[in-house]
Amino acid sequence: MSIKKFAVIGHPIGHTMSPFIHNRLFQLSGIEAEYIKLDIAPENLADEYNRLLSKLDGYNITIPHKQNIIQLIDEIDDKAKMYGSVNTVANSDGIAKGYTTDPDGFLKALDAAGIILDGRVVILGCGGVARTMAYEVVLKGLPLLFAVRKDDVNIAKSLCSEIENTVKGAKVSFCLIDELSGDIDVLVNATPIGMFPKLDAQPVTDSVISRCASVFDAVYNPLETVLIQKALANGSKAVGGMSMLVWQAVVAHEKWDGSVYDKEEIAKLCIDSAEELKNR
Repeated sequence: MSIKKFAVIGHPIGHTMSPFIHNRLFQLSGIEAEYIKLDIAPENLADEYNRLLSKLDGYNITIPHKQNIIQLIDEIDDKAKMYGSVNTVANSDGIAKGYTTDPDGFLKALDAAGIILDGRVVILGCGGVARTMAYEVVLKGLPLLFAVRKDDVNIAKSLCSEIENTVKGAKVSFCLIDELSGDIDVLVNATPIGMFPKLDAQPVTDSVISRCASVFDAVYNPLETVLIQKALANGSKAVGGMSMLVWQAVVAHEKWDGSVYDKEEIAKLCIDSAEELKNR
């Protein structure tokens, strides 16, 4: 049996965790495969595309290729089309199909932590990560509130309008983070606040954290931010971004070969991935 070949492409690509995570996933599924990283500059993507199609069984895409790869591949699934972004490609019989696994990675991370996406949902921030999570919230028919910095008000307005124009009946609004009040069923931190090396920072006050039933923090370094630690201390359900990073990789394997993993296996991989990242 020939060894399957996979890769992650991006520019620059030096510090990616993808090889560590994906090679472990192949080991868990018992599939003999090689996963490497390929640094491809934007101006070389089109020239390199035939090699990606002919030499690889599949690959992941990171910055800056998530949009530009779309015009090169043969097919794109509906969710990737809606997001206008592809981070996973499966090559089969000379046909390349693109997917976005980040949204399902977010949902699976919540599920693995026992967090039900329901009730009053608040997302901190309004950048690219927030956009991904926001669509998953409104697609479930839930109202959504963005809490943002004063400098980001215009971006928040634009994102709210985009979502309302894309998803029929979507109920989206925003406020300033400092004005955030009331009980929150699910709080999502989509800002970099709390990320290494500023480990003591937290995006909202202790008072806000105390009113959250569940918390998801997109920050994955460290494994548990101050926000996560305080939420857990309050008895809330909480999980960090490493879970989403690993689960979106799991979804890629589902697209590539239909592999299925136990939640316990993935929880262990999240811990090991965080340790690997710390060692680096």
